[in-house]
Amino acid sequence: MAGGFAVSAGSGTQFEAKITPIVIMSCIMAATGGLMFGYDVGISGGVTSMDDFLRKFFPKVYRKKQEKGLESNYCKYDNQDLQLFTSSLYLAGLTATFFASYTTRRLGRRLTMLIAGAFFIAGVIFNGAAQDLGMLIVGRILLGCGVGFANQAVPLFLSEIAPTRIRGGLNILFQLNVTIGILFANLINYGTSKIHPWGWRLSLALAGIPAILLTIGSLVVVDTPNSLIERGKLEEGKAVLKRIRGTDNVEPEFNEILEASRIAQQVKHPFRNLLKRRNRPQLIIAILLQIFQQFTGINAIMFYAPVLFNTLGFKNDASLYSAVITGAVNVLSTVVSIYCVDRVGRRALLLEAGVQMFLSQVIIAVILGIKVTDHSDNLSHGYAILVVVMVCVFVSSFAWSWGPLGWLIPSETFPLEVRSAGQSVTVCVNLLFTFVIAQAFLSMLCHFKYGIFIFFAAWVVIMSIFVLFFLPETKNIPIEEMTERVWKKHWFWKRYVDDDDDDDDIDYNEPKKNYSNGATELQP
Repeated sequence: MAGGFAVSAGSGTQFEAKITPIVIMSCIMAATGGLMFGYDVGISGGVTSMDDFLRKFFPKVYRKKQEKGLESNYCKYDNQDLQLFTSSLYLAGLTATFFASYTTRRLGRRLTMLIAGAFFIAGVIFNGAAQDLGMLIVGRILLGCGVGFANQAVPLFLSEIAPTRIRGGLNILFQLNVTIGILFANLINYGTSKIHPWGWRLSLALAGIPAILLTIGSLVVVDTPNSLIERGKLEEGKAVLKRIRGTDNVEPEFNEILEASRIAQQVKHPFRNLLKRRNRPQLIIAILLQIFQQFTGINAIMFYAPVLFNTLGFKNDASLYSAVITGAVNVLSTVVSIYCVDRVGRRALLLEAGVQMFLSQVIIAVILGIKVTDHSDNLSHGYAILVVVMVCVFVSSFAWSWGPLGWLIPSETFPLEVRSAGQSVTVCVNLLFTFVIAQAFLSMLCHFKYGIFIFFAAWVVIMSIFVLFFLPETKNIPIEEMTERVWKKHWFWKRYVDDDDDDDDIDYNEPKKNYSNGATELQP
């Protein structure tokens, strides 16, 4: 693999690290959690546009879809049960992430990914064999539990195992797999839509492939040194650190993780500690990034791309074909992010994307406002192509910015003692607002019509202003040095972290571990 490099530490020491095969393989295996998540996101939109699926589970929507000219094009799919099929996954994930916080901290990142894989497999079985709406929803809930556990553990795993200088790129493997999962789902939906009457069943069942990959991957990867040391397995943690860094000279990094772990062990209530003033910058940014990520409108497009294109008057094959195109753009643009994130930085990608997303959404809204009426059957060929192009412009900008960075930045900024709790809040807020968008989008489309894109464009302006003034740059900063080198130097957030107040959650009378010579016994 690539040669070694060093990263400057805040103390003046050097963290020696090579890009080792074990790091690359571990990250690829772990990122299959993103593949599963992406497949679940992409498959629901295509399945809900299939007549066979609608006829079996949502006959009211099917009849409404067949009634030409009687219902506004924007309202054909406005059905709460149909939206619940999509959104139940995210509501379950929201709940599961709090349990995942415990397993991530106490049992490790690796075992938490294994639990996620088990939930995914169970959910796939229920969905593939569904005979009624109840069975379908149970399957989606089980998949949601898998999402909650995977989204909790995978970004932390990737941030902690990666060398500092390529942490951003390796972490984005998770988002890259999300986009690949969406693309595969769109391609599969395109093929299974022609298989009657059970094509939808095959679409849902094929989610078993990424579910099995994640389960197998979590059995063969090593846990992170941070997690092992945090759980008192010092010798094992040091040995893993040597393996993943490709060198025996790991003392500086090991000691830094050790110190972070010592502080973490003294924190008895990580969620309560997360609310302390010194952790407020990371918490506020993590929450807002998740809200903003959903209010770009991306999931509205990814969940319902085939439905959306059908609404705009595309024929069924054309709508699925267009969804495949946007899925491919999503994958390629995420690769761009992997290349750029550790070179140009997080802020530059987010700000550039804000301009691109705003312009594309405004153009889409103008075209739909002028050319699509409530009861028109078709958008003209030229304008239809322009809409697809603008959707691709929007998707590409999201895929190299808010998509991957919404997960990367929170996973690399929380201090170790509250990292699992912070990631839980991150996942919880993300899934909560994903649920809100999934449950509300088809109704919003019915009532806002083309104005839905103006609504999301306005949010893009708000989030870009926030990035400009309040989001610090975190590229090439060692993960355990964020407080000293990022938050204490930011013009606004330094007022919170400079004031090391209210440390009442740390038990300073707790016996400390003697870390000398790798010993793990408690000293009086």
